[in-house]
Amino acid sequence: MEKAFKVLLYEAMHTAGTTLLEQKCQVIYAANFEEKTLIRQVRDVDAVIIRANGAVTRNIIEAAPKLKVIGRHGAGLDTIDLEAARANGIRVVSTPTANTESVAEHFVALALNLAKKVRLADRALRQGYWQARYELIGTELRDKTLGVVGFGKIGQQTARICHFGFAMPIVYYDVIAYPQVEKELQAQRAAIQQVFRRADFISINLPLLPQTQQLVNAELINLMKPTAFIINMARGPIWNEADLIQALREKRLAGAGADVYEQEPVAPDNPLLQLDNFVGTPHMSAHTEEGMVRMSMVAQDVLAVLEGREPEFPVV
Repeated sequence: MEKAFKVLLYEAMHTAGTTLLEQKCQVIYAANFEEKTLIRQVRDVDAVIIRANGAVTRNIIEAAPKLKVIGRHGAGLDTIDLEAARANGIRVVSTPTANTESVAEHFVALALNLAKKVRLADRALRQGYWQARYELIGTELRDKTLGVVGFGKIGQQTARICHFGFAMPIVYYDVIAYPQVEKELQAQRAAIQQVFRRADFISINLPLLPQTQQLVNAELINLMKPTAFIINMARGPIWNEADLIQALREKRLAGAGADVYEQEPVAPDNPLLQLDNFVGTPHMSAHTEEGMVRMSMVAQDVLAVLEGREPEFPVV
C-alpha cells in the first residue's frame, strides 16, 4: 500500500522512532550533507528530520514545496534556519527533554574524571607506574560550589545531581530567573562574573546564539579560582578555545573538560588534546541508549504535524 507521506532523514536514528515513521511514511536517507544534494532530495518530501550533521538552510526549505515539518533529533536548533521556516509556514519540532539526563550525567563523569585525575591515573597504571598513587592527589566534589551557566533543563538537572548527590551549593547565570528551582535546590542566581568568581566547578549549558558566541573568554576565565574546573556541555563556539588553552597551559585553573569544540570533528593536533589538565569526549554526551530512543521520538511530533494534529514540542 502506498504510504501517505515521504520523510527525509539526514541520518539513521534509533529503530524505535524509525519504526513509527515507516508505518505511515516512505523513509529516505540523505545521500550526503551537501546543500546541493539535499536540495535535489527534498523536492517531494513532506518532512525532514535532522540529527547532528548538516543543516536545514533557507535554500533547502525553499526547494521543498511539499515540506510541512522539520524535526530536530535533539535539542539544539542552530542548524535549522528558523526564520526561513516561519516565512514559509513550516512547523519545526524538537526533543528538548530527550537528552537532559544523559548530558547532565556526562558532566558529572567529566567532573569526576578531572577531580580524581582518572585519565592520568589510568595512563600511569597501564605504563606500570604504581608510584602515581602518591603523586596524583585528587579533590572531592562534595561541598564544592557548582556554577551553572545556562539554567535550562540540562543545567537544572546537572544542578540536581550535584546538589543532592554531592551536597554542592548551586549558583547560576541565566537571562531567565527560575524561582521554583532556586527554592528546590537552594540555588542563587548571579551575574556571570560572580558565577566565575565563586564556582569550583562550572558547567556551560547555554544555547549557541549570536550573543553567546565567544562569551566565555579570557576576561571571565581569569576570574576563576586556580583550583577550579570548567566543562563545556553546550557548543564549542560559546568559549574562546585559544583563551582556555592559554589558561590551562599557565595553570591558572585546575582543569577543563568538553564534549564540544569550536571546530568539529576535532583536529588531532588541537592543542587541547596535548594538555594533561584537559579531558574531552567526541560530542557524545547525549548518546546513551535511553537518550537515543527518546530523541528518535521526534517521529511522534513529525507525524502529528503531517496528520494535522498539534505537536507536543513545537519550536515554530
